[in-house]
Amino acid sequence: MNSSATDVPCPWKPLVTRQIIPALYFVVFLAGILLNGVSGWIFFHVPSSKSFIIYLKNIVIADFLMSLTFPFKILSDSGLGPWQLTVFMCRGSAVLFYISLYVSIVFFGLISFDRYYKIVKPLHTSCVQSVTYSKLLSATVWVLMLLIAVPNMILTNQSVRQVTHIKCVELKNELGLKWHKASNFIFVSIFWVAFLLLIVFYTAITRKIFKSHLKSRKNSISVKRKSSRNIFSIMFVFVVCFVPYHIARIPYTKSQTEAHYSCQSKETLHYVKEFTLLLSAANVCLDPIIYFFLCQPFRETLCKKLHIPFKAQHDSENSKIRRGNTTQESTDTL
Repeated sequence: MNSSATDVPCPWKPLVTRQIIPALYFVVFLAGILLNGVSGWIFFHVPSSKSFIIYLKNIVIADFLMSLTFPFKILSDSGLGPWQLTVFMCRGSAVLFYISLYVSIVFFGLISFDRYYKIVKPLHTSCVQSVTYSKLLSATVWVLMLLIAVPNMILTNQSVRQVTHIKCVELKNELGLKWHKASNFIFVSIFWVAFLLLIVFYTAITRKIFKSHLKSRKNSISVKRKSSRNIFSIMFVFVVCFVPYHIARIPYTKSQTEAHYSCQSKETLHYVKEFTLLLSAANVCLDPIIYFFLCQPFRETLCKKLHIPFKAQHDSENSKIRRGNTTQESTDTL
């Protein structure tokens, strides 16, 4: 490797990287597998009759795949696995982690656009609202994420210099370092665009819903509360799970690929990156809560499978509010 960015080893304190972070990932792994396994089982019984349900199903798949990568990181970071496992994590499971992460982010952006189109512009009909188009768009998203990420697998092809303290960046060739940096900028840009669209679309949706229910003052408070809850749940996940990591990611990537960073700076950025990445990983535990708030068919099916009486009174009350209203579905499928 010709780059001098990784020539000087910078040892880090093992307590944080080998004990605390793997232990936290283990908790996230158990919760993520359980919650997304149940979510996948529930969605298997929910018909793909609407575009936003298709997008939610894709998020479930992405979250489940992400959860499957956690054991490799746990064993590698804790030093419990062989050095070959670390190499596999660098070349395979870590790349799958990022594919799943950004697939999930893109689909949340698509859901916000779908809700905006159906609530703010309900009289406009378009092919983008069709189930067929949504399936094609979903496939396109997966393909594009693979095209961006897979070169990181291929270009992580350097031989292992030492079997202890292997760093993923050291396994990349010169072109691999450049693509690693470029793909990180692409992924970070994708996140900030999706986040901006969420703010714009959900602001417009909120204004539309509030205006639509001004005439129904008797029920407007409950409707506003429910709409605000649904929007807040999505924005909460983005702000808490994703924003910190995407603020830290660019400086961290530059510290990996540029030589002028000191060991102390690299260490600090490494810890910040690891803890903020853990927050992003915790998204797999919070998304099932969003499914419950966001998707009425999900709630109905879950209650049915668990033999819990579904509280239809509140939903029928909301449906009366929505009947003859241009914001149909706005509160239950926001």
